Amino acid sequence: MLKKSDPASRAESLADALCAFWSEPQVGTLTALDDGDRSLTYAQLADMTAKVAANLFAQGLKQGDALAIAMGRSLDAVIVLLASIRCGLCPCVLEPKLPPEEIGERLALVAAKGLVFDAANGELVQALELEPGNGALAIDVAQLNKPIDAARQYKIDTQSPALLLFTSGSTGRPKAVELTQCALLNNALGVIEHTTLSRQDRLLHVMPIYHTNGVNNQLFAPLLAGATIIFAERFRAEDMPALIERHRPTIITGVPTMYSRMLSQSFSPAMLASLRMARCGSAPITEALHREVEARLGCPLVVSYGLSEATCTSTMNPPHARRIGSVGTVLRGQSVQLRQADGAMTDAPGVEGEISIAGRSVMTGYLGAEDATARTVSDGWLRTGDLGRFDADGYLYVTGRIKDVIIRGGENLSPLLIESVIVSETHVRACCVVGKPDHDLGEVPVAVVVTGSDSTLQAQDIVDSVRRRLSRIYVPHEVYFVDALPETAVGKVDRKSLAGLVRDGLLQAVV
Repeated sequence: MLKKSDPASRAESLADALCAFWSEPQVGTLTALDDGDRSLTYAQLADMTAKVAANLFAQGLKQGDALAIAMGRSLDAVIVLLASIRCGLCPCVLEPKLPPEEIGERLALVAAKGLVFDAANGELVQALELEPGNGALAIDVAQLNKPIDAARQYKIDTQSPALLLFTSGSTGRPKAVELTQCALLNNALGVIEHTTLSRQDRLLHVMPIYHTNGVNNQLFAPLLAGATIIFAERFRAEDMPALIERHRPTIITGVPTMYSRMLSQSFSPAMLASLRMARCGSAPITEALHREVEARLGCPLVVSYGLSEATCTSTMNPPHARRIGSVGTVLRGQSVQLRQADGAMTDAPGVEGEISIAGRSVMTGYLGAEDATARTVSDGWLRTGDLGRFDADGYLYVTGRIKDVIIRGGENLSPLLIESVIVSETHVRACCVVGKPDHDLGEVPVAVVVTGSDSTLQAQDIVDSVRRRLSRIYVPHEVYFVDALPETAVGKVDRKSLAGLVRDGLLQAVV
């Protein structure tokens, strides 16, 4: 964990903080990255990123330029990303397997000056038909390992663009979120302090590096704390026991669906003895699943909350004092309050409002979308679209999402409230409540349920569970049983897709 006296803690940009920390003699010999076949110390990582940065500039790129990265999940991709950060470029890791036309749209949206690719993406680059002087310069990653004078020092402005992230697109076309060097550093320092990340930690990395969590919380933060990152090929539930037994991580991170899938695997107590915590974010987790995961792993499951638009994480449960059902307390360097209907902001206990975030972690804006930026950020406050309330100790609870609200005959219904009742009253594995168009009431709630181990569960059991706890307007008009809920690329339940299936009559209702 960084001390106030450490050079990295006094830096004002992520680039300067990383360079200051990696240059400390006692850090250089520590292992920074390990993918099971290849291991890099912090000193080696510093040398390699310096060489790649110099080669990127030799290609004609300049500070502030957007650099797209089309590479498979590898240490080389991480090195290119980190090299871009430390020399003042603005990298954007592209999601794998997107069609060339979608990649082309994203390159144009961010005005990418360069596109680094590996052998696996050579055909993609050919399909893009990039022309010299017209669009992004295609750069084979092999060109970035050439011998070169890498001693150059880079002057990095704290407000310069440092990372581009695409929103998930579940509510429309993806937007490009621009984050500054200062924002990346602020998030990393907040995560380090809240989780007491240190040189003794070993983090098992299985999430995508085009996703904010996989980059900000699982690369930048641990590499600023001296931790070791075990970089696995990808997440597969059946691989987790062997990965944990081999690498003995102290921290694992995932989304609720990942942990749910891990429950069917066998983990011995000895295998899990090294774990001090598991982290969970990016989507809501039910209380039942939370307790089941903790019982299986034998360590706290630390739930957090945040958005790409606020870099990554704004609240997180302290590992030593987590509260099930809460997304935790506010990280350093950020402000989280609740916007009331009249625009007033409050963090008073028990008062519900729209979760809003301010501070150094808030994005510069959506590139090429000034109107969308103005609707999302006003007077320095980022409007998340999520509803929440604080308790008396400053723990935040997410109570719903404004856009997901079901308006039944003029009454606003929270899907999250109905879902929480269903999963607490029955033995379902997962549940999602969406609105279905209704001629009389406008829309009505319907429940889509994954039953899990209880094969005797009936639709009437679902209806009765809600009727017992909530008023009649919350009772689902229909219940659908499915094998799995549709997910976005990062494992979130795709509510938009599910609502479309219901609307179009593609699911068979039981009630």
